[in-house]
Amino acid sequence: MSEQYVVGVDFGTLSGRAVVVRVSDGAELGTGVHEYPHAVLEERLPDGRSLPPDWALQVPEDYREVLRVAVPAAVAAAGIDPADVVGVATDFTACTMVPCLADGTPLVEAGYADRPHAYVKLWKHHAAQPQADRINHLAEERGEAWLPRYGGLISSEWEFAKGLELFEGDRDLYDLTDRWVEAADWIVWQLCGSYVRNACTAGYKGQLQDGAYPSVDYLEALAPGFGGFVEEKLEHRIGQLGERAGTLTAEAASWTGLPEGIAVAVGNIDAHVTAPAAQAVRAGQLVAIMGTSTCHVMSADVLREVPGMCGVVDGGIIAGSWGYEAGQSGVGDIFGWFVKHGVPASYAEAAAAEGESLHEHLTRLSATQEVGEHGLVALDWHSGNRSVLVDHELSGLVVGQTLATRPEDVYRALLEATAFGTRVIVETFRDSGVPVEEFIVAGGLARNALLMQTYADVTRLPLSIIDSEQGPALGSAIHAAVAAGSYPDVPTAAKSMGKVRASVYLPDEARAQAYDRLFEIYLDLHDHFGRRTTTMRRLKALRRAAVARRES
Repeated sequence: MSEQYVVGVDFGTLSGRAVVVRVSDGAELGTGVHEYPHAVLEERLPDGRSLPPDWALQVPEDYREVLRVAVPAAVAAAGIDPADVVGVATDFTACTMVPCLADGTPLVEAGYADRPHAYVKLWKHHAAQPQADRINHLAEERGEAWLPRYGGLISSEWEFAKGLELFEGDRDLYDLTDRWVEAADWIVWQLCGSYVRNACTAGYKGQLQDGAYPSVDYLEALAPGFGGFVEEKLEHRIGQLGERAGTLTAEAASWTGLPEGIAVAVGNIDAHVTAPAAQAVRAGQLVAIMGTSTCHVMSADVLREVPGMCGVVDGGIIAGSWGYEAGQSGVGDIFGWFVKHGVPASYAEAAAAEGESLHEHLTRLSATQEVGEHGLVALDWHSGNRSVLVDHELSGLVVGQTLATRPEDVYRALLEATAFGTRVIVETFRDSGVPVEEFIVAGGLARNALLMQTYADVTRLPLSIIDSEQGPALGSAIHAAVAAGSYPDVPTAAKSMGKVRASVYLPDEARAQAYDRLFEIYLDLHDHFGRRTTTMRRLKALRRAAVARRES
């Protein structure tokens, strides 16, 4: 018998990546990447109309282009016969929402490209924070049973907050919206012609718990007229992870070059689908998918209410286990922001002379320091706080700067701040009765050895690295193999197809003790600015008011 192959497609923040994977052993044979032509719309629409602060939109046609460009490129790079491909699966950033007509046509393609609310609202669209605040306040006031499953707070990134923002921001478009669709499900709809809502995003981002969404009564109390949101816009058939959503249509086959009729798996979130790619299917294995942001996912045998977690969902990662999620809204984005805006030209020249990127240059300079030598502590909230404070009105902070502070000092302090943020998450899980025994990293930031060793030292956990450059795409390929019937379930497929290098970085006790002292200061700042003062919120409000005055 000839070898069989599957294709996994990972839709990230700025690009889509496809990988061709051999079913028998998980070998990655070819990849293709396509950058979104419109990237992220944060300041203006394509026609030049300006956007308010905290908006982040995308164009759905960019996603289709990934299918037309990246998938054929991956197949060509693999050098295989497309006829031997038996399944395809996708994953997506979340919560990324597409307002659609009944047939799946995005509103932006239905004649409303001049209206911001018609576009895809990317995961890092944080303009719905006022709506999230009201959702949380009313749910706490009413004692809604679903709220503790999300650590007591719903994020502005999620389905209900963004849906309420659409309802209140452009009621006409809200009324025209037949389906409020996760991009993870929309792209599967494009592939197989069937709309299937995946259990992962429905549970983590749509507050589906124990088979029920927030009630009509609650939603109507939240905003008169919003009570029908679930029934009219959101509720749909749920597909479990690893199941077949349908088969590849003739049109999608023409886009991708794959055989018509092959299995198309139920959609998934990029972070959650990565766990089986790292063979992290057992309790206590915390997987951090580290890129522009970090998402932490972990399976456990116990159900606990963890303050500030993004959610706990039955079967949200692996069937038969409770899947937990937490996260940090900004990680690689913060490092990128500093390199772009906080480093003088002389550093760029020195890096070029050494044949290094600025990131590599700053990392090398800061790696020679002793822990604490820079005299700084930073808060990693430049894109808000996802866990455990769940507040996107918070902002970044660096304390301890003097006239002697250099760019490499600040850069290292920002690296350390993200590690401290992860430690807060790990300790919160443990304090709540959910054990964390191993830390596994996926994503491009795993290449930074200083960053990885810092995480091991700060958390005192052995740090393993996924042995794949395309972790989410490999995870999707594993789900495609299950949907195609090549394996009976995801854990079995993960055992054969997943890849991990165990305990690559081990904590150093001397550095860990030094980091303990810095972490105490981080916690003081964390609790003061995150819990005891409204300083950062007030600054955000002043900024919005000033921008509004300038635009008026």
